[in-house]
Amino acid sequence: MDITHIATTLTTWWWLLLCLIFLFYIGLDGADLGAGIFALFSPDEEERGAIMASMAGIWDGNETWLVVAGGVLFGAFPLVYGSAFNYLMIPLMLALWGIISRAVAFEFHVHATGSKRLWGWAFAFGSLLAPFGAGLALGATLQGFPMRTGPAMAVHSPGLFVDSPIPHFSGNALTFLTPFSLFTGFGAVVAACLAGGLYLCARFEPGDVINKKAQTWTTFFSYLALVTIVVTIVWSYAIFPWAAAKWTGPNWWNWALVLMVVLFAAYKSMMAHTMQRDFTALLWGEAVVAVLWFAMWATMYPYIVPNTWTISAAANPADSIAVFTLFMTGFVPVMILYNWYQIWVFRGRYTKKASYMGH
Repeated sequence: MDITHIATTLTTWWWLLLCLIFLFYIGLDGADLGAGIFALFSPDEEERGAIMASMAGIWDGNETWLVVAGGVLFGAFPLVYGSAFNYLMIPLMLALWGIISRAVAFEFHVHATGSKRLWGWAFAFGSLLAPFGAGLALGATLQGFPMRTGPAMAVHSPGLFVDSPIPHFSGNALTFLTPFSLFTGFGAVVAACLAGGLYLCARFEPGDVINKKAQTWTTFFSYLALVTIVVTIVWSYAIFPWAAAKWTGPNWWNWALVLMVVLFAAYKSMMAHTMQRDFTALLWGEAVVAVLWFAMWATMYPYIVPNTWTISAAANPADSIAVFTLFMTGFVPVMILYNWYQIWVFRGRYTKKASYMGH
């Protein structure tokens, strides 16, 4: 086996792992974020405190997957990592501000007296900001990074530009902002709201006030999410030739089958929710997210960023990615076991009286 084949295999391996790691973050922390958005509409601090208490033992572990994803991008696909923080600086900043404000609120809300309400709102608004910023970044990424191989700033020579063979960012601070990226930001918020509603139904005792409100919330966002999915697919087909070519190409029936699986899983989730089989509804809802996510990555293949970076072009050299694989692959199953253990330990249901206090 030659070095080129080994490098290609390892690069594909990390592309698949990156897909899985992002999915873990979306599936796990997405529910937390959606529950936080629900807290925006809670009438009192006791409800917000109870929602925070329901995720007190697991939220930090869920967010760790985002750190892992950033590490994989840096270690396996450094060109994507570097260009993303040029092109997506503002939406990533919004998402990180939201995540940071939630983390700070978790720590301060427990000990606060006069400012408890302030930290409750910081938790709720941060929960809204994070998925919106992430959705903006995703929509902008699907449209491709504006790169060029023209003049670039010379090292140690401010003001001096030279021709560079290395692609560099060619847009401005607001290039990411388009009608499509704004819609995907909205879509991410809708998806988080649905996941949060399913989560709250499964986490709070039947008959509890939060459970009752979450039941109505989830029903509304189930239909809104279906509409959002349809609009996103149609819009993507209209503006992305690379997607349209796959979806209507010789293997169109594969994509039709994927759509049928998505509709089936959505139907099962809605039926389970109607019958108040809350945990089952949550699992089917996560299945919808998983199928759509894998379908998006399969549509992008062989690109990691459409029309910008292929998997092989964006990857680290063979020796670097081999060392990265040797030392980091084993971290993923450890993280999965850690998340599973957290969820198992904190699997009990809550009530509104379980405020976020002195844990």
